[in-house]
Amino acid sequence: MLIRFFFMLREGGLKVSITEFLTLLEVLEKRVCGYSVDEFYYLSRASLVKDEAYYDRFDRVFSEHFKGIRAIFGDDDAEIPEDWLRRHYERLLSDEEKAMVESLGGWEKLMETIRQRLEEQKERHEGGSKWIGTGGTSPFGAYGYNPEGIRIGQEGSRHRRAVKVWDKREFRNLDDTIELGTRNLKVALRRLRRFAREGAADELDLHDTIESTARNAGMLDIKMVPERHNAVKVLLFLDVGGSMDDHVRVCEELFSAARGEFKHLEYFYFHNCVYEGVWKDNARRHSDRTPLMDVLHKYSADYKLILVGDATMSPYEIHYPGGSVEHWNEEAGSTWMQRLLATYPKAIWLNPEPRQRWEYTPSIRMMSELMEERMFPLTVRGLEDAMRELS
Repeated sequence: MLIRFFFMLREGGLKVSITEFLTLLEVLEKRVCGYSVDEFYYLSRASLVKDEAYYDRFDRVFSEHFKGIRAIFGDDDAEIPEDWLRRHYERLLSDEEKAMVESLGGWEKLMETIRQRLEEQKERHEGGSKWIGTGGTSPFGAYGYNPEGIRIGQEGSRHRRAVKVWDKREFRNLDDTIELGTRNLKVALRRLRRFAREGAADELDLHDTIESTARNAGMLDIKMVPERHNAVKVLLFLDVGGSMDDHVRVCEELFSAARGEFKHLEYFYFHNCVYEGVWKDNARRHSDRTPLMDVLHKYSADYKLILVGDATMSPYEIHYPGGSVEHWNEEAGSTWMQRLLATYPKAIWLNPEPRQRWEYTPSIRMMSELMEERMFPLTVRGLEDAMRELS
């Protein structure tokens, strides 16, 4: 298995030597790392890659060769038997039946109850309202319905009511080279401009060249100036995955327009709410995160902050420690949002959800309050208003 991996690395353009490969086999024999895919990834990368410039190539080969390996070994501390979550049938409830299903009664009760179920449950359950299983109204499991539960082992979202998801979902990066269906977004972004000429003089100044040549008795006197560009600095935070899947197209158009319009643009991804870590590559969002505090310290307060997301989530994700749908956050999302806004006073939130839905979604109202009502719809008119707010 690893010999094939070695040859794939060399075919992928990495200069891996026999000595480095033997070193990897030696440390594996001495059980330097455990049976975790992530641990083996870092160990093999440290042993076989000498230059950080080749990390992306290594990641592509590693992903191709070990595709599906997590499904065999897994990485979760608590394992739930696969049979408990296998869908034998899918229960479909009417609106009247859904209204009769009650939640457990809050975040603390939900966390306490799932710990009890993991300790007590011994077998598979289906169609019930209490145990971890499928096709029922229990708060825990897959392919059923509950207004406030923990989704485990289900492929994709159905009702978008889960407050936590016990799965490692894969999101793709937004495409910044997409052809814009309209130029309107780019035109709207141009309202946020502050032109400057900085750097090396590498652009012909035609007007000054003509004047200088005329003053020099016709002898050609070429004048160069630095390139004129938009000097505005932008920090772009993009929500990905989950309910944002419905808005991928318009977000890619915005992302592509922003990359073309702003020379000083830095972007990061987050999921639902901003917490202690953000990332640049969705394929490595679990293994290669950037601490938000590093972002706050690296980029100065003159950056304009633009957050893009539908702000559609459980209220616990905003105001509760541990409320994140995918990991355990030590501090509430609202705490991190306040730090972000304190560092970057010029900030706006662009929401692709239609404005008429905002009042009926508690999390959108909460996030709008955190943003001090600086939330705008992701439309041409909304974008124009947002750019005026940032100017």
